[in-house]
Amino acid sequence: MVKRILLATCLTAAAMAPLPALAADTLENLERERALTVRTLIDPALGPGDRAGKLEIATRRLTDLERMAIRDDSLTGDTSPVVRVAFKNYDLTFLVHASVERNVTLIDQWMEQVGITTDSLMTARVGRRY
Repeated sequence: MVKRILLATCLTAAAMAPLPALAADTLENLERERALTVRTLIDPALGPGDRAGKLEIATRRLTDLERMAIRDDSLTGDTSPVVRVAFKNYDLTFLVHASVERNVTLIDQWMEQVGITTDSLMTARVGRRY
């Protein structure tokens, strides 16, 4: 009886123990922050002043997260799909670094990477797709 209780306690403790940090956590945090930054970039409800203020803060956070991901030694040699896609699409994953390297704004860098041009925006129609 005591052995069963001890075994059950050990199994419960093992199941509740924190899991080791995964390499993809760095990239997941980066992707989450990048998505919030892009949302700020394209939010029609924000005025120019509000947008600029939010983007300044978001750019600093995104820069820090990009540095963390670039310097994360646990990503070296990781062949998981998340890591492969992130580094394959460097200019989109590391948005701030890529925009600085190319000397363009964040929005210009993002729009180019997702294939949006000024011409496509100017010819776009507002409406439902059927």
